[in-house]
Amino acid sequence: MQRELDDAILNLRTNELEVGTWVIKTQGDAGLVIKMDEVLAKLKDHWLVKETTGALRRTLARLDVTSRSLIALVDSGSCFAGTFYELALACDRIYMLDLPDAPDSAPALQLSAANFGWFPAVNSLTRLQTRFCEDEATIAQLKNLGDSQLRADQALALGLVTLTPDDIDWDDEIRIMLEERASLSPDAMTGMEASLRVPGKETMETRVFGRLSAWQNWIFIRPNAVGEEGALKLFGTGKKAKFDWKRV
Repeated sequence: MQRELDDAILNLRTNELEVGTWVIKTQGDAGLVIKMDEVLAKLKDHWLVKETTGALRRTLARLDVTSRSLIALVDSGSCFAGTFYELALACDRIYMLDLPDAPDSAPALQLSAANFGWFPAVNSLTRLQTRFCEDEATIAQLKNLGDSQLRADQALALGLVTLTPDDIDWDDEIRIMLEERASLSPDAMTGMEASLRVPGKETMETRVFGRLSAWQNWIFIRPNAVGEEGALKLFGTGKKAKFDWKRV
């Protein structure tokens, strides 16, 4: 899975420059993902396990520094558990389907030891520490959950997801969100996402991939802003800017 994901990320980043939004979904048995994490934890000193977790760490870090909008959809049949939940944590938004009238069919999130230090992000923190601004009380609370299955209302209350539409609103909410993402300047989106993905303490990687992208006037000197048909040139004229959609 890691090798195929790594190949997909590099292929999209290199050959599909105008695909500005990536939607990440999973499908399968979350219980098997948790068992996989238990095996990796039990055999953590084995050379193959070290290579496997190291490869996963590097691939997940590629998502952290990818200049695309990343959206995780936790819908029916999803298995965002343990290591696979790291995929969702790397995203800008996490939408989780709420099925109050059919709880047995509702998707669930599960945490494991993998979420508490196996795969540090580019800021050298876990993605949960990044999400909760290194609030140790919150992290301790999440550790105490073990591998409990968390339905949409529980996950939202704990801050583990962004929004939990029910099955009536799900399709419209996802459509509107994706259309909203696609309507904004790709440069502005890159700057916002690069900044918000790596809050807190700085590392050399966050300076390069976060702050330089977001705040070094890079956004404001690009043709999308100051070109003849850029947003700043046409501001107040009533005309719509024409963007170069390449997300680089």
